[in-house]
Amino acid sequence: MEPDQVTTLEQGALDILLTLRKHQHKAYWAGGCVRDRLLGRIPKDFDIVTSALPDQIAPLFPKTVSIGKAFGVVGVLQNDVLYEVATFRKEHGYSDGRRPDTVEFTDAREDARRRDFTVNALLYDPVEDEVLDFVEGRRDLKAQVIRAVGDPATRFQEDHLRLLRAVRFAATLDFELEPTTRKAIEEHAEQIRKISPERVRDELVRILTESTRPGDALQRLHDTRLLRVILPEVAAMDGVEQPAEFHPEGDVFEHTRLMLNRMDPRTPELALAVLLHDVGKPPTARIGPGRDGTERIRFDGHDKTGAAIAEAILKRLRFPNAFIKTVTHCVRNHMRFMHVREMRRAKLRTLVASPTFDIELELHRVDCLASHGDLENYTFLKRYRETLAAEPALPRAWIRGEDLIALGIPEGPEIGRLLKEAYTRQLEGDFEDRDTLLEWIRRHAGG
Repeated sequence: MEPDQVTTLEQGALDILLTLRKHQHKAYWAGGCVRDRLLGRIPKDFDIVTSALPDQIAPLFPKTVSIGKAFGVVGVLQNDVLYEVATFRKEHGYSDGRRPDTVEFTDAREDARRRDFTVNALLYDPVEDEVLDFVEGRRDLKAQVIRAVGDPATRFQEDHLRLLRAVRFAATLDFELEPTTRKAIEEHAEQIRKISPERVRDELVRILTESTRPGDALQRLHDTRLLRVILPEVAAMDGVEQPAEFHPEGDVFEHTRLMLNRMDPRTPELALAVLLHDVGKPPTARIGPGRDGTERIRFDGHDKTGAAIAEAILKRLRFPNAFIKTVTHCVRNHMRFMHVREMRRAKLRTLVASPTFDIELELHRVDCLASHGDLENYTFLKRYRETLAAEPALPRAWIRGEDLIALGIPEGPEIGRLLKEAYTRQLEGDFEDRDTLLEWIRRHAGG
């Protein structure tokens, strides 16, 4: 975020707070923005808490949106940014394990004490430059730990999604989970099943793309027993040994963990492709002959099996169809990068021209770096793509269907076969121009 954008965002939050103060209401910034400012980070958003009731908030601003009036939350549009302004509240009853059944409007202290983690429960008065800390959140910021406010079990029973959020905050802030909080996550991990797939998906994506070390975050999900609940297929990779000649780093899970730590850029598509690229190894693992005839661990067909498993996982988590198509394509085809230097020119050009090539190439790079370390194929592909920079990766076909019909070839499967063959030969450079290729087709089809 650029400095002027930060100033605009913060100024909008300050203007809202000052308006509330002007009308004799208490108001503070709350939550993540306070935490981030104290850590020297640029806040991505600002939330405001106030003593004003929802019906008192809306009339003070030209544009407001009803977000959760029953829960004391009003959206205020300021400088084209929507800010959440919430009345100080206590919450009671969480029958769905996600939202309170009722709320009670209260004061700043009680509002802080109903929040999830101490580092997110700090309030800030920008007028007096004063932090209000009712839960020792500043202590935990200094100690770099994620600690539940009050009793961890109670916090997780109130909102089961907090189980995943605790891991995300620890991973993105590079903090540790406070032992009692961590133990409560392990004990209540099964409760995450009650959370909607969409919310689990969103937390998972954020963990994999925003963490300082996504692979370590995956390990933390595994250690807290959450992974076996949300992604049992990935948890199953733990302990699945691999042949040391190709994978000196260890088992399938360790290989994936190392890959996640190395990936760049951290896009959702790449992150899920890396996470799931070897998910087919546990069900295909067997002992069989290697290249030299000696017995070794094999995972024959794990790419195809993995693609089917990945598709099922992504559908279960309600990813969009286009996203699923991209990731499963990368999983299904990740082994072909082993053979790029033996590919015919036409196949190689098609590979490089694929809309998923950048994702696949980075997947291949981290796959190599997290195992044998050989980047020869990666370097070959990078150089090959550079040679194509001055021309379209896939040029327009010289021969079209109407050309074949003009030669007297009847419509049907034969035309499709000839078009494919003609384009392959064009890409291979077997003919100098369209006319010589067309003449070859005329003679070939006639024979």
